[in-house]
Amino acid sequence: MEDNNQIFVPPSFMAVYSDTRGRLHASPSEVRERYGLCEDLAHHLVEQAQTLYHNQAPSEFEILRRIHAGLSVPESGMAPGEATWIVSRLAELLAWQCPDLPPESE
Repeated sequence: MEDNNQIFVPPSFMAVYSDTRGRLHASPSEVRERYGLCEDLAHHLVEQAQTLYHNQAPSEFEILRRIHAGLSVPESGMAPGEATWIVSRLAELLAWQCPDLPPESE
C-alpha cells in the first residue's frame, strides 16, 4: 500500500500504535490523525503548564504528573499510550525534564 501523505509521524508516536514487532495496529491514516490531535494538544497545554508553574508554583514534575493523570482517565478520549506521549512532548516543548509516569490502563 502506497501512502503519499506528507505528514511526518515521529517514531516515538508510531511506537504508541505499534506492537512489539513494529507492526501498526491501526491504519496509517488513523495514526496520522491521532498524531495531529496529540501534537496539537501538547502545544495547547504549553501555556496552561507555564501558568500553573508561575501561579501555583508546584514543581515541573508535579504539573506534568497532574496533566498526565487528567489525560489518562477514560473520559479524556485518549488511547492507551497517548497521554504519556503528550506529556513527554509537552515536557520537550517546555524544556522540562519529564518524570517517570505511571502506566496507562488499556
